[in-house]
Amino acid sequence: MAKTYPLTPKPVPPVETELRRITTPIPVPESIPVLERLARFEPLAMQGQPPVLWDHAVGFQVSDAYGNRWIDWSSGVLITNAGHGHPKVVKAIQEAAGKELLTTYAFLSALRAELVERLSGLLPEKLKKIFLLTTGSEAVECAIKLCRTHGVRVGGQRKNIIVSFEKAFHGRTLGSQQAGGIPALKDWIVNFDPGFVQAPFPDGYRTEDTSFDFFLRCLEERGIAPEDICGVVFELYQGGSVAFAPDAYIQRLRAWCDQHQILMVADEVQAGFGRTGTLWGYEQYQGIVPDLVTWGKGISSSLPIAAVAGSAELMDMHPPGSMSSTHTGNPVCCAAALASLEVILEEGLVDNCRQVGGLLQQRLREIASRYPEMGDVQGRGLVAGIACVKPGTKEPDGDLAWETVRACVERGLLMFCPVGFGGATIKICPPLCITAEAIEESCAVLEEAFQAVLHSRAVAAPTEALV
Repeated sequence: MAKTYPLTPKPVPPVETELRRITTPIPVPESIPVLERLARFEPLAMQGQPPVLWDHAVGFQVSDAYGNRWIDWSSGVLITNAGHGHPKVVKAIQEAAGKELLTTYAFLSALRAELVERLSGLLPEKLKKIFLLTTGSEAVECAIKLCRTHGVRVGGQRKNIIVSFEKAFHGRTLGSQQAGGIPALKDWIVNFDPGFVQAPFPDGYRTEDTSFDFFLRCLEERGIAPEDICGVVFELYQGGSVAFAPDAYIQRLRAWCDQHQILMVADEVQAGFGRTGTLWGYEQYQGIVPDLVTWGKGISSSLPIAAVAGSAELMDMHPPGSMSSTHTGNPVCCAAALASLEVILEEGLVDNCRQVGGLLQQRLREIASRYPEMGDVQGRGLVAGIACVKPGTKEPDGDLAWETVRACVERGLLMFCPVGFGGATIKICPPLCITAEAIEESCAVLEEAFQAVLHSRAVAAPTEALV
């Protein structure tokens, strides 16, 4: 069951380092009226994150208005790849807004032309056409539309099935959620499109058989033939667990898709723009170029913008006016995306992600080796997931993950609420500008918080046994 953090201020020990500062109870008493207003006027679904009232954020740190400062392990939600409030991104937004052109719909603008050309120049020929949208969910919906359009063209009406993977997260709209592999998020749909099916994701932990033959057997057992499939959609890493598929698996998937005229769609909404230690997430798989790629989140490090990339053959299947979006290529968002991309490239943030990310992955695995309650650690670059489990099992322990995140926030390390299977994965995704010193300090905070939660459980256990 989903949880919310209490709005009762809790006294916590003060923290004072060069990177972190906690000087008040959490949540801050003065912030309670604002938090209560949000709870009163917004839907319940907007609650659940740690009760920190953001005021400003710079680089890899987030601050409130009351003197507290956190090392940020959230990047918002994998948004601020170039860092929070980078001066070049701020300046680009200000200059674009100052031109008194705040929206254009599908009418033409020079900034839109500049962004799609810049992105295209960084991509292989197969991904040269770029369609700008607003959110990752919208980009996934567009990819689904293109898969089905292509499928019908090459194989007739029967070639309409979208194959995705169990435990995947592709968005919150109708199509993207049906492509997703989390049943609890799809109960509201009721009338499911039979053209969406999921196969087990080869994570090597909850799905131990990581062979591509297992994928083929699962489709065969469900009576799904390759000639009925129009697209295979996969996250470059699973958003809930940060698991990557084996390289050989993805290479065989690429060849199989080519053999059966199936489009291979890489969902990079979370993985693109340097997050995994390569500029594009699909570069994690040697020699692989998808037919379609979706991006969002980290594309601008700030404002809402997303994109789909593909070949001219695929992207031009729909006639003028039939594949537009109200805020497509918003000029201010385009300016932010251009600036963010230049920061990532000019400041070597992909290299930093690879190097500092290597340290992060090493430290997390060292910590996990000391605690059986950390059942699995997955990740690459500056994204990782720790699966909290009950000792000796793979049963998710969502309460442990939840309390650990809370204990980290109270110590000056900011994360969003746990995700993934059983709500038991602690997800780690700092801005790509984070330093090695900050990684060392924040990993020490994580272990301290984890120890504190385990200790409080051990203390409470005898008392509970007597009740």
